[in-house]
Amino acid sequence: MNDDNRVILPQPALHMISLQFIVAMVVMDTWQYFMHRLFHMNKFLYKHIHSKHHALVVPYPYGAMYNHLLEGLILDIIGGVLSYFVSGMTPRTTTYFLSFSAIKSVDDHSSMWLPGNLLHVFFDNNSAYHDIHHQLYGIKYNFSQPFFITWDKILGTHMPFLLEKRKEGGFEARPIKKIN
Repeated sequence: MNDDNRVILPQPALHMISLQFIVAMVVMDTWQYFMHRLFHMNKFLYKHIHSKHHALVVPYPYGAMYNHLLEGLILDIIGGVLSYFVSGMTPRTTTYFLSFSAIKSVDDHSSMWLPGNLLHVFFDNNSAYHDIHHQLYGIKYNFSQPFFITWDKILGTHMPFLLEKRKEGGFEARPIKKIN
């Protein structure tokens, strides 16, 4: 305890923080996959809530958090609270985790494939993966966010893609095959 009677919790060891981060990532991914998919499959929820986010056909960084208030509450806040409680993180570690999640989401909506971007190196769920989801042919695919693509692969909503170099410069994500 300190002078004003507050209990100060010590941070756990680095290996425990790493484990908590991984658990929190799995919890966040699971929650957001199923809620995001529900927002797409339920016509009422899509029309009145999630379509605001998909007004951005070409994502840009600020668009990561451009959504309806209820969507932000359900996907981000409840997902963050669940990640905190299930993983057992301290409030300080949770702050780092949620900051990392926000940075990851902004990067996923950047529409930029930058050489050496560590988020693209370590995660298959990246800006190209999410660009496919924001295209009209991909709107019922690639629901996973923000870290892994596991649920898409397990439940058949994964749309594989290739990065094609553009004549004008840069890259463009294109599906490997058109889905009807």
